[in-house]
Amino acid sequence: MKPVIVVGHAALDRLYRIEAFPVKPTKVRALDHRDEGGGSASNAAAAIARAGGMPRLWSRIGDDETGELVLRALDRCGVDTGFVVACAGATTPTAAIVVDAKGERLVVSEDDHVMPMEAGWLPLGQIASSGAVLSDLSWLEGTQAAFSEARRQGVPTIADIDLGGGILLDRVIALTDYAIFSAPAFEAFVAGPDDKARFAALHARGVQHAGVTRGARGYVWSGRDGRGEQAGFAVPVVDTTGAGDAFHGIFALGLASGLSDAAAARAASAAAALKCRRLGARLGLPTAIELDAFLTEQTGEGLPEPLLVEGGLALAADADA
Repeated sequence: MKPVIVVGHAALDRLYRIEAFPVKPTKVRALDHRDEGGGSASNAAAAIARAGGMPRLWSRIGDDETGELVLRALDRCGVDTGFVVACAGATTPTAAIVVDAKGERLVVSEDDHVMPMEAGWLPLGQIASSGAVLSDLSWLEGTQAAFSEARRQGVPTIADIDLGGGILLDRVIALTDYAIFSAPAFEAFVAGPDDKARFAALHARGVQHAGVTRGARGYVWSGRDGRGEQAGFAVPVVDTTGAGDAFHGIFALGLASGLSDAAAARAASAAAALKCRRLGARLGLPTAIELDAFLTEQTGEGLPEPLLVEGGLALAADADA
């Protein structure tokens, strides 16, 4: 299995679960609380590692105690953090996330606006031997450098496009093979009267695969073989934080393992659903064996062999260590 390069955001999430959001500002007692690593790219890398893949995260944090917590959380997940750089004088990003009993969220996040942006230190030589490059578009310079080298090496590039990163889409679209949008970002950043027209506009700019994640309603895409749709999987929802990140991570892992777009979307949709069973972005991330069991139960067909065999072997090796 080839490594997956993941470029972008690393942060610390502080999560609080409450019964219901108040109608006006007041004091509310939390039912549950946890601190854990966050950030879209970091969560995607954690999903890859949990499923038995080999993620390499290229990111920036501050040289502070919060950054140390973020690094330790990533190391526990099995993410290669050799090129997560602690920037002198910078503050590691954080987010406060409040989740109600229905799984709805309020997210308040803050990034250090003076975080260094240059990317000349990235080990671009690693891309030639990787299976995919994924970016959450939170770091333009890093994404441009990684995607440019991936294009030269024929390695597929995947852009995770949400409302925050969509403003940078025009700067990287020419280097993007797989453009995967949240539903709000798709409407906000791609012009057209309907989905068909928006997909056509993206293909006209060189995108091979354009897709939209729709939460519980699944995933729709337009690719080289026409339109496709993957239904969502029903699970008891505790928290949707990080579900999209899990989708992007497992989708990238699927491509790196040689899966078709449809097979990658199926595995990714199952991973996103399973994540929602637990509070936070990482507790519910499934192993390859858990994904296989879930898919078999839900559809009668398990995880594709490249992911099950290699992911399962990786987990067995960890257990013996």
